[in-house]
Amino acid sequence: MTYDTLQYDVTDGVATIAMDQPDTRNAMSDELLTDLLAALAAARDDDAARVVVLASTHESTWSAGGNLAGFASDAPLVHKHRGTDRFPSVFKLIGQLGKPVIASIDGHCLAGAFGLALACDLIVASDKATFGTPEINVGVFPFMIAALIYRNVPRKTTNELLFLGDRIDADEAKRLNIVNVVVPRDEHAAKVAEWAGRLAAKSPLMMKLGKDAMYRQMDQPFEDALDFLRSQLTIAFATDDIQEGVKAFFEKRDPVWTGR
Repeated sequence: MTYDTLQYDVTDGVATIAMDQPDTRNAMSDELLTDLLAALAAARDDDAARVVVLASTHESTWSAGGNLAGFASDAPLVHKHRGTDRFPSVFKLIGQLGKPVIASIDGHCLAGAFGLALACDLIVASDKATFGTPEINVGVFPFMIAALIYRNVPRKTTNELLFLGDRIDADEAKRLNIVNVVVPRDEHAAKVAEWAGRLAAKSPLMMKLGKDAMYRQMDQPFEDALDFLRSQLTIAFATDDIQEGVKAFFEKRDPVWTGR
């Protein structure tokens, strides 16, 4: 498939989705969000794609966030409300993808894009990356992505980000556990490729079972989560991949995953 607002490629088990709207700094328009939903669904349904990398073709910006022009349009309120369904749909699809998603961030990641990054499973940032929720500075508030920020960042820090609208650099984002790793810009692409390759080498079946379980148990009460996760472990015991993984470990060889 081809897309108007992004580039899509699958190579060696890695599906790369690169936002490609340089004129708007990848502002998250309805068109871009629609293409993201379609590309993510394509990666979900493609057995050749074992991991997804969400990237950008822009030299200095991952994404500038929501499309502000749409906020101030003269469209009827009910149309604006209906139009906002794409944001939560993308967030939920990433959680339900059954495959790990890496946000490859080598530039500015702001506003709604900050939420998109936090929806991903891992974030690999270059030392040129910045993060922030500047919506309050233009009379808007980051309503929907607040749900993601509060689930990833301590409450008082979240309040500071949302209320003041300041940006933070990559090192501060790492200190706050927003990103997994920060590397120099000239090493960034190699680090993303390394992590993606390592993820693609894992059992795709166990990765799907594990990610699905992680996503579903996230907001369950503790005891309910334990009961649910115990049931998922029992299901895992029934797979060929768990038997192969253990056998390969004791035989000191690489496992051969069958996805069964």
